[in-house]
Formats: sequence, structure tokens, C-alpha cells
Amino acid sequence: MNRIGIVILNWNGKELLKQFLPSVVSHSKREWAEIIVADNASTDNSIAFLEQEYPDIRLIQLDKNYGFAEGYNRALAQLDHEYFVLLNSDVEVSENWLDSIYQQFENNTDIAAAQPKIKAYHNKSGFEYAGAAGGFIDYLGYPFCRGRILDTIEEDTAQYDNNIDVLWASGAALFIRADIYKNTGGLDGDFFAHMEEIDLCWRIKNQGHRIICDTNSTVYHVGGATLPNHSSRKLFLNFRNNLLMLYKNLPSNKFISTFFYRMILDGVAAFKFLLCGEFANFAAVFKAHMSFYGMIGQFRRKRKELLPLVSKNHHKEIYRNSIIFDYFLRSKKRYSEIEQQLKA
Repeated sequence: MNRIGIVILNWNGKELLKQFLPSVVSHSKREWAEIIVADNASTDNSIAFLEQEYPDIRLIQLDKNYGFAEGYNRALAQLDHEYFVLLNSDVEVSENWLDSIYQQFENNTDIAAAQPKIKAYHNKSGFEYAGAAGGFIDYLGYPFCRGRILDTIEEDTAQYDNNIDVLWASGAALFIRADIYKNTGGLDGDFFAHMEEIDLCWRIKNQGHRIICDTNSTVYHVGGATLPNHSSRKLFLNFRNNLLMLYKNLPSNKFISTFFYRMILDGVAAFKFLLCGEFANFAAVFKAHMSFYGMIGQFRRKRKELLPLVSKNHHKEIYRNSIIFDYFLRSKKRYSEIEQQLKA
């Protein structure tokens, strides 16, 4: 049986498959690995391309576009591998990208999920925004990475070439044990896309498992291939889903204070967009909050289901200071400048 299922979720990504699937095929030839493409009802001849050019690749065809989160849930429910790799269609992999993390899983049963080092496809000497060398959040829920804080992305000079525990592993190349993925409910389909892997990883951490970044493995990610980085739709999803993630996973003793400060900071962000004439972004933040309030009922039920499963709610991978304050007021824009405080 193939131990690892490498699952690429596709939606109208024929050109991306043409460009990036060859590296996955070339560098994933292991007797314990299988490549699967799950298609979210594409209309761009992706299916015909795959059937003609890659007839040996297993194809899962979904009946509509379920988004990133639910699309993966429906695809992975049909697989029986021991480990999954959720791999974006705009990722180029390197020669030995599978081996080290596979051995980590085989040798360390407490590791539930992992990511490789993720570098930028268009600047291969630099880290990539969505994951870099491992993900963290601050106490208000703002995500950042080892190698990327807010919009400052570092060059990779081997400064982070050590394996560490992280709070979240990037959905661009997420390795995860299949039983843990399924037992924790997988990605939250209500997120549709963005932040869903952070939510999943936080749930996994709350249940006492480890998540690592293994820098012995490297992939190169384009990023923004489905939604442009400056899309108001992406901004809406990031603001809304970040609030939903906090609502589900925060410990009770930090719930009220965290939301109090977040409402203030989100208001400041919206006002800044308005002053700068970025009306679409202002509207996106407003709509994100309206959508969040409308979803509180169903997420209250999710929170009640999750709370009894929590075995650990203090994580050293959650930065106890404000990354926003440190970045803008203290000019701490590199992970190395806050690393010691994370270790404290």
C-alpha cells in the first residue's frame, strides 16, 4: 500500500498543472508514495489534460467547487493512505522533498503534521509568504512565520536551517497523519479558503500533538495563483476566518480580552483603508465582520464540541507579545529579532 498520498487540489488550474506537475511526478517516485489530483469541477479542460498527459495519476472528480477546505475534506475521505500531503498546484518540489519528513513521521509518533521549507518560486533565494520556515501566531491571532513577519520577507541565508516545533504548517505543502486529519475533523469547510490550515493545526496542538518544520525538505511556491495577493476577496476571507479561528480555539480565560483588542485593531485597519481611498478593502473588512457575526451561532456549537477535547492550551509557539506592535513601533521585522521571546 502507498503510505503517502500526495493530493493536489485543482480548480481551473490546467496551466499550473502543466507547469508544476512534472516536478512532482519526477521527484516523488517512491514505492510508498502516490500522486492524486482532486478536481473541484473545473471548466478549463483540466480533466482532459490529465487523462491525456498523466493517465496513471489517480483522479478524483468533485461535483462542484467546494473551495480549498471542503474540497480537500471530500477528496481525502476517499483515500486510505497513512499520511497525506496537501500540495498546492502552484508548487515546484525539489529532488528529496518527501524523504526527511516521511522519516520524521515513521520515527516520531508524536509528530502529527509538518511542512518543508517553503521558498519563493520567483525568487528562489528568498522565503515565500505562506509558510516560509514554519508558522506562528501572536496572542491576538495574527499569523507570522520564521522568515516572514507581516509583509517583510527575508532572504534565505540558511539562518533557519534547523528543525523546530511550530504552531502551524502551511497548507501550500502540508504533511499530516491521515488518522489525525480525520479524527480532528479536517479543514473547516465553512472557511472556504485562507486560515483553514492554521485553524486545523491549532486544534491539533490543543489535543497535545506536535507540528514541525523540517528544513531538510524544500519546495518553491508561487502564491496568489487562485486569488491575487491584493484581492479584496482574499482580504475579506483573511479577516473573517481569523476571527472564526480565534472563536473556535481560544482558551476561555483569554476569550473576552482577545476579542476586545481585535475589534479595536480591525477598526483601525478599516479606518486606514478608508483614509487611503481603498474603499474595496474598507468594505471587505466591514463585510468580514458582518459575516463573522452571522456565523457565531454555528461556531458556538463548534467551540462547545472542541473544548472537552483540549488537553493543552498553552503553547510556546504562540507569541505572547503583539507582532503588530513590535513590527510598527519597535521595528522588529525579522524572526530572529523576536526568537528569544518565543523561546521564553
